[in-house]
Amino acid sequence: MHVRYETSIATMIQFIVGAALTFLSNAVSIISGCTGGADCVSNAFVSLLLVILVIGAYSLLFAIGYVAQEKRSSGLALLLIAAQAFAALIFIFDARQAPGLIDKITNGLSFLIAIWVAYVAFNLYRAKGARIVRSRHNKPSVS
Repeated sequence: MHVRYETSIATMIQFIVGAALTFLSNAVSIISGCTGGADCVSNAFVSLLLVILVIGAYSLLFAIGYVAQEKRSSGLALLLIAAQAFAALIFIFDARQAPGLIDKITNGLSFLIAIWVAYVAFNLYRAKGARIVRSRHNKPSVS
């Protein structure tokens, strides 16, 4: 399956992978916090709030991607590109500041997915509301 301008599919994949990576990262944080003798309940509560906020942000990106594809809107595609650029900036900053390897990997993967979704949105923007078709190269006939 080739995702050329299907921003709804791309942002849905981003939502699923991002939510899974967020759960993984916060589960590691909770487990390491509870084994270190710290206050386990407050750490779990803060991690739960963070998960809710991150999933809300991914839901917003998914909604923008879905509407941009359904309306074939170049303006919404630009909004999605800007939102993905902002998200990629946050992921890079967070990866640089992350204390553990798992956090660096999850933020790196999230960064790559954000760049990919921005590329898909750029293809939708370039189409200016038209369908994107692949140009066929006519092969010379062999006589």
